[in-house]
Amino acid sequence: MTGNEKRETRIYNIIAEVCSFIIGSCEESFFVKFSCVSYGEMQRIYGIIHERISILFEPESNETDKGKMNSIRHLKRVDLDNVFFDNVEKLSVELKSSGDYFALMGLVQVFDEALEELLKDKISELQKNDFSVVLNTNRESTGIGLLPRCSCMWERKHRLAHSYNRMDCFLFNILLIENSILGDLIDKHFFLKNDSFPDLLSKRKLKIATTPLRVDRHFAFERFEEKSILYFRVVYDRNKFDEDNNLIWDKIIAASKNDCDIILFPELLGNPQTVSFVCDKLKALSNGERQRMPSMIILPSFSENKRNTVAIVDREGNVICSQFKQNPFRDPKGNSGYLEDITSNKVVNIFHFEGIGRITILICKDFLTTKYMEQLMRCFKLTLIIVPSFSTGSYDFRRSFDLCAHDDCNVVWINACAAFEEGKEENFKYIGYVRKRVSRTDDEAQRLCGMPICEGAFTGGCRQDCLFYDTIQGV
Repeated sequence: MTGNEKRETRIYNIIAEVCSFIIGSCEESFFVKFSCVSYGEMQRIYGIIHERISILFEPESNETDKGKMNSIRHLKRVDLDNVFFDNVEKLSVELKSSGDYFALMGLVQVFDEALEELLKDKISELQKNDFSVVLNTNRESTGIGLLPRCSCMWERKHRLAHSYNRMDCFLFNILLIENSILGDLIDKHFFLKNDSFPDLLSKRKLKIATTPLRVDRHFAFERFEEKSILYFRVVYDRNKFDEDNNLIWDKIIAASKNDCDIILFPELLGNPQTVSFVCDKLKALSNGERQRMPSMIILPSFSENKRNTVAIVDREGNVICSQFKQNPFRDPKGNSGYLEDITSNKVVNIFHFEGIGRITILICKDFLTTKYMEQLMRCFKLTLIIVPSFSTGSYDFRRSFDLCAHDDCNVVWINACAAFEEGKEENFKYIGYVRKRVSRTDDEAQRLCGMPICEGAFTGGCRQDCLFYDTIQGV
């Protein structure tokens, strides 16, 4: 670690310590009150900070402007010297000792603003990593993780400040991760390169393709009992691997011709050879052809060795990461039920990109497990959840969409026609939905866009040509 990196880490460690102290010492009502502090109190707070750490503020010719929020100065690496850290640490210790929680909150807010440019630079550095960990090294002792917060073009600035009385409601450039919310889950972060979505910031649109793929099941559910528990596992027809993989590739090509940024496939309709097949196909393209491919290809999951796995691939043919399903599905049969034979690894992958915010993949039951879904949504302030599923209906998914909309989090869900069971036609009126936040002046019908299933899914006349497109825009 270089000297600059050590100094930056030191300031993030101090912020994490202050945040941990406030969260551990204050009731929820404190944050309610802080959201309504008077102008005079804020002047007192900024006056204290300005007097002790004047480098955080722009030099003001007018004494009455000293220490105002609009005069906060963006720090540079050269500012992070020993004198700076001595002043910061002494002030934070004094404010803690005196119990001046309002001033401590103000100090964190000032740093959130003052570190904006350094945090943007940090994003550029993190984009070079395979995956990233939090910026502070004291996460274990403080219970706090800090990362740069990418903005989102459909997220309200004061997102849910009226609904959740938490510290992260007051921060805009720092993503505050509380271990107490994350629980025993393990977070891995991927800051996608700027050229991943090259036209996003200019067009302020994200075009997504989804496909239910096919109505045929090229696998069987094998049911068994183990240690008095009934389970089912998925057994694939290896003779169908080439046919399935060629169909998947055809969909990717079709999406590329429609200038899609993301393509999403359903759950279980992949196979153990799909990932290598698609990656090899992408790498065999010319550079020009690859640039037209979707930036993020979310391949159909496959089940093997107690893992139900979705691979996320970029247009270059590289596997960004694999997301495992964490919550097993319970398949009711008669008076009993069979549990999906998978084990959780507790790892959740979060994708960061300026303009989109934070994306994650929740495979079917993971999205329907409300506690788990809300845990992730609120811990990482998710802005887009992508849901591949293999389900006998859409009702439960639609109920969960509104929970996400309340948190400014858009959802893309695709089901598999192969999940259709006779007698459940009404459940399959739509095979997918996009639930998105729209402007209050837009038509309400645009909030929930359904993907109607074709009649061939019910009659056995599937043409395997379904591909749906939708666009999520800035608000």
